[in-house]
Amino acid sequence: MRGRGRLITIEGVDGAGKTTLATGLLRELTERGLDAELLREPGGVELSERLRELVKDPRLTVGGRAEALIYAAARAQLVEQALVPRLERGTWVVLDRFVDSSLAYQGAGRELGIRSVSELNAFATGSLTPDRTLLLVVPEVVAKGRASARGAPPDRLEREDEAFFARVREGYERIARAEPERVRRLDGERAPAEVLADALSNVADLL
Repeated sequence: MRGRGRLITIEGVDGAGKTTLATGLLRELTERGLDAELLREPGGVELSERLRELVKDPRLTVGGRAEALIYAAARAQLVEQALVPRLERGTWVVLDRFVDSSLAYQGAGRELGIRSVSELNAFATGSLTPDRTLLLVVPEVVAKGRASARGAPPDRLEREDEAFFARVREGYERIARAEPERVRRLDGERAPAEVLADALSNVADLL
């Protein structure tokens, strides 16, 4: 009988290379014979995808607390409808963003407090914790350049100022310092193949 699956989350600011790493990691896990799936946050299930559209819409005014609650609601549905069933049947899930995003963006970026946002999300997720988190770290100028190169108009969060993103980055660093066993920092400025190799070495103990 297959054991519980593993939850690997990928974190970082927009433009850090999360999607590229997530896709490569999924491919590598599958080639190793594992039942693996890739999901994103917010999203992954219908309700969460609809909430994603709302919270990212630049035409809307969304307060910091409302923003944190919307993300938590989307996460709660994803956990109940998709994550827990997959993990229980032995599937490995590669997840593009999870609770740490809210701790960094709403807790630190919006200055709501990492502890307060952590408590909210513990309720939303039933305290589900990733087996490993890969935090991609890149200079601000690199992240902005990559995001601009996509050609898509910035969403509501991407329009925030430099001070906001400085707080987000520091929030991620605080999380990494507090949980070095779970959170592994990766240099996202390197070539995708090098980042993927680093990621694989940082999940090797889970395989």
